[in-house]
Amino acid sequence: MSESAAKELEDSATRYAREAIRQDSQGARGLAIQYYQRSISTLIKLAQLYPDYKLNRLYLDRAMAYQERIKALQLAHGLLPNDAEQISPMFAPSESTEGAGKPSGAAAPQVVQSLKASYSELVLKEKPEVDWEEVIGLEDAKGALRESIVFPVQRPDLFPLGWPRGILLYGPPGCGKTMLAAATASDIDSYFMTVDAASIMSKWLGEGEKNVAKLFNSGRKMLEKDGSAVIIFMDELDSLLGSRTQEVGGEVRVRNQFLKEMDGISDKGKNVRLYVIGATNKPWSLDWPFLRRFQKRIYVPLPDVTARMNMLRLYTAPLRLEHDMRLEEIARLTEGNSGSDMRDICQAVQIRVVSELFATGKALDKSSQPREITLEDFKEVLKSRRPSVSSEMLRAYVAWSENFKAL
Repeated sequence: MSESAAKELEDSATRYAREAIRQDSQGARGLAIQYYQRSISTLIKLAQLYPDYKLNRLYLDRAMAYQERIKALQLAHGLLPNDAEQISPMFAPSESTEGAGKPSGAAAPQVVQSLKASYSELVLKEKPEVDWEEVIGLEDAKGALRESIVFPVQRPDLFPLGWPRGILLYGPPGCGKTMLAAATASDIDSYFMTVDAASIMSKWLGEGEKNVAKLFNSGRKMLEKDGSAVIIFMDELDSLLGSRTQEVGGEVRVRNQFLKEMDGISDKGKNVRLYVIGATNKPWSLDWPFLRRFQKRIYVPLPDVTARMNMLRLYTAPLRLEHDMRLEEIARLTEGNSGSDMRDICQAVQIRVVSELFATGKALDKSSQPREITLEDFKEVLKSRRPSVSSEMLRAYVAWSENFKAL
């Protein structure tokens, strides 16, 4: 097998899990569940593609742990119905303590089946509490979302020609697309249904066509229940609506069902307050028949220097900085980094000074604290880090925006 390919999948799963843990620790249950599920999906894909990989047992153990955390969060938040399916043990007790460390050929499929998600686990329904102020920068995107969703909900009588029901957020990963959607839902106190489009299409979840229909039907039922608005947020939309050179029958049916549902929520003389916000890192992969269902296409770019400065203030607030720290210079030095990159940089600096404390042997004394972080610490960390978004990718986003952007 390809060690590099497996490592790439492992890195993706780790990034998702790290973000899940961060959201979990901050009490953002909905986002935490979403990222845990992405990590699980990636780990299962690794086990399926490379069944003989030596670390598969570790990965599947990790996937089970994340799924158990999802269950705990759903139960704590009242999100699991009575008939939610239970997860069976991954291995028999003797198998979990014996053997050479890699699952047998039958073990990986057994684990995949045990991690199969029901519809109730695939789709999270909640009312998020995310303020616009928590979304740093991105003023153009915020304004476009307010014009398309918030204002029509508040004063539908001012929009005789209707308003957009489909909104596409596109741009580099880690720049705040999910937070934008959650803040929009919070502003209008709407139900927020989040689903990973890749999960709908993934083979181990199955029944993608029925999942799409059930997703939209659930949204309509919530509208009928109390008249509140409903936002369906679909991440990694290119997994569902991307161009295909070859398609199997199931994929065709899923895509056609989505087209049918999107046409069904279009304004035809009815003030239906059901919206679909799709997010993608690869807008150029979307087929035109699907793209035109999203009347608003909003670019979510990398943070500018002002936004990076505000992120640095946020992420370094709990850290011990030298009293004359020049965050402005760090903001300038981090040109081209995404929002998630900025947090990772601050985390790396924190680890740097904590590691020094452990090296002195004083870390186990809880009265000991790391030294103050200096500008030089940031510079040293930046020497060994590169932005997660390449210049070639940025040029591709700009070129696509010139042709298809619609604010």
